[in-house]
Amino acid sequence: MAADSSFDIVSKLDHAEIDNAINQAAREISTRYDFKNTGASIEKSGSTAVVIKANADERALAVLDVLKDKLVKRGVSLKTLEAGDPKQSGKESVINGTFSEGITQEQAKKVAKLIRDEGPKGVKVQVQGEELRVTSKKRDDLQAVIALVKGEDLDFAVQFVNYR
Repeated sequence: MAADSSFDIVSKLDHAEIDNAINQAAREISTRYDFKNTGASIEKSGSTAVVIKANADERALAVLDVLKDKLVKRGVSLKTLEAGDPKQSGKESVINGTFSEGITQEQAKKVAKLIRDEGPKGVKVQVQGEELRVTSKKRDDLQAVIALVKGEDLDFAVQFVNYR
């Protein structure tokens, strides 16, 4: 009898790609004509936060758009970035953003319910901390579950790892 096949559903950040996107955005901001003399800057703050500064709210939002563009080009989902609204801090506007990682219990329950309700029969889902383990006897059922989860508009980024 063949062993069950499985894979994990996770939500992880690729820190190297995020660093590269922030560095590329900073480089573009320093060279673009429309950002000259606006005090526009972007820098990483800690391991999962980013701070955007400019002399006006519109400029800060434009810097955020540049960062989002760089993230998309590097294959990082925009669902991982949570950016607030511009706030005045003295004479400059500041946007604080964070990158979220991991699947909360509530999100895991939502995905598990989706797979149980709409997925193929015989597929088992287990919540293991910040990830979900999906197992089945048939690999085709696992492929169907991957397609189902990808097709669903979730409010967080998901990756599929450890496919066996």
